[in-house]
Amino acid sequence: ENSIERGIQLRDGLSSLIGNTCIRDVRGRGLLNAIVIDQPKAGYGDHGKAWDVCMAMKEATDIGLLAKPTHGNIIRFAPPLTISAEQIDECLEIIERSVKQVG
Repeated sequence: ENSIERGIQLRDGLSSLIGNTCIRDVRGRGLLNAIVIDQPKAGYGDHGKAWDVCMAMKEATDIGLLAKPTHGNIIRFAPPLTISAEQIDECLEIIERSVKQVG
């Protein structure tokens, strides 16, 4: 139940960033989610804007936020099933700062 509610919270927060950041699309189910960055798809492991966003998230705060970039333009998120609403809000703040920083 928590994974469904927190997943909706995460997708809603990420979707609100479409149009004013480099996020082009949000997709997922439960707590397994991804964002698509506005750059052409690259090969697996290629460093692109998604890599830059992930590095910005990692360095955003003392605790950072780890995510998995793939194909140069996709970032996958898989938070723990026990994550709280407050922690999702903190993640969304880090993600927003990072995508705006990278452009």
